[in-house]
Amino acid sequence: MANRRLAPAAEQPESFAFTPENAAWAKGQIAKYPEGRQASAVIPLLWRAQEQNGGWLPQKAIEAVAAELGMPAIRVLEVATFYTMFALEPVGRYWIQVCGTVPCDSCGARELKDMLHQRLGPSGHVDPTGTFSWLEVECLGACCNAPMVQINQDYYEDLTPELLGKLMDDLAAGRPVKVGSQIDRNASEPLGGPNTLTDPTLYDGSRVGAWRKRFEESRKDEGAQASKSEAASSEQQAATNPKPARPDAGRAVETTSSDAPAQRAAAGEAPVKGGDRAEAADQEHSTAGKSEAPGSQPKAIKDLEPAGAEAGSQSSLPRDVPPPQPVASGEEEPSEPAPNAESPKLPKGRSKPKPPAKPERT
Repeated sequence: MANRRLAPAAEQPESFAFTPENAAWAKGQIAKYPEGRQASAVIPLLWRAQEQNGGWLPQKAIEAVAAELGMPAIRVLEVATFYTMFALEPVGRYWIQVCGTVPCDSCGARELKDMLHQRLGPSGHVDPTGTFSWLEVECLGACCNAPMVQINQDYYEDLTPELLGKLMDDLAAGRPVKVGSQIDRNASEPLGGPNTLTDPTLYDGSRVGAWRKRFEESRKDEGAQASKSEAASSEQQAATNPKPARPDAGRAVETTSSDAPAQRAAAGEAPVKGGDRAEAADQEHSTAGKSEAPGSQPKAIKDLEPAGAEAGSQSSLPRDVPPPQPVASGEEEPSEPAPNAESPKLPKGRSKPKPPAKPERT
């Protein structure tokens, strides 16, 4: 990359001013931005000043743009020296910018620079006829079609030294040239044309139906093959490892009870065993003699069990009388109530409950 410096003073013009047409255009560009943001229009104004001056930016043009935008001149100079799209020295009628970054360098940019150096001389200088000048720049954003160059405002891609030389000859002679790829590549497609997404059914709507039909057929074939393989596997397993027969599996098995009275009688024996008869006749262990008299009704459970109150599990106080508070351990017995104090009335036949016994102190 060449140093970004202003042209020598001998090549600098004495003054610069926008033409009336360019001045009106610059006012329109500035009006696109809010008040106080006029500096945002610095790049388009510098680009128009470069075009008006024959393709390069003199110092006076930079100062004129700074005055138009109300910016310090050093700020505008920083922008002009940063971007290689701004030429700070005189250029030829066709300014060739060669991309020298990795993709282009790997695809033949070095050979392009060697050819330009032999034909035009060092970069940054104009040929004796004033037709061409060249400069190595950073990435121009056409890496898919490397190597490439930018001539003035157009891109020329997929170049070789021979193709670039022919292109320069046609430009110098005023013959028409083709912009873009020089090997009939369409945009950034692969070399030799596209090799993917070439099936017309991707675009006419029949792709999905054809795919679904093939999918269903393949599923049927897979299912049939799976059934066949499963049947063959079952047969092979049965042949190599047979299972024992179980004819009664899953059925109710009937068993004969040889000790039932009917079976004993059928066998010519007494229906009831002697031991069972003797045990039934035993009065101590039998419950037959302890039952109620014949014809009597059994007593109800409520007649056999005492009531809760009689069993002592229910308080003798009436429902509307609160129970007495228990006496705490160590507390003295309460004194006799006053004569006028009313005592709770108890139902007839009920006695006043006795207070709990006072525990003995040890």
